[in-house]
Amino acid sequence: MEIDYSLLASGIKNEISISNTYTIPKKYFESTDVLALNDITVDGKIYMGPSEDDIDELVEYIKCKISGEMTIADSISLEPVEYHFETEYDDIIEENCKKSENTLDIFQFLWENIVLEVPLQFTKVKDLSEFHGDGWKLISEDELKTSNNPFNDLLKDFEEE
Repeated sequence: MEIDYSLLASGIKNEISISNTYTIPKKYFESTDVLALNDITVDGKIYMGPSEDDIDELVEYIKCKISGEMTIADSISLEPVEYHFETEYDDIIEENCKKSENTLDIFQFLWENIVLEVPLQFTKVKDLSEFHGDGWKLISEDELKTSNNPFNDLLKDFEEE
């Protein structure tokens, strides 16, 4: 995922447009909650701008939108579900991307931002009545507040505190 950086580094251009689709190798998400990751799309630009510390000093920035779809396990049913993610990113290149004289590798930066988009809990289940067993059943937040709940008295004590 290298970008030709030579025109920006030499000062010929002030900005380089990015519009690419990338495939993340499976080895990167095998140890995460992501079951599959479709190609991701990156649209944005790399540009020169004044440093936050010194206005006279120019530094390279990257501003882009990362989007795609990942397959994750549903938090309730544990079935695979598609989850669309989209994030915008704007930061200094020096701190986040591997840079050589003529190329810029943005893979690590992309991967870190995709991992941040993996939800801790996600479900598409609407009907909780099918999730039950011997002496237990899954209930919704509304059912939790009904008068049939034996824990209502305990909940009231917590709400008062």
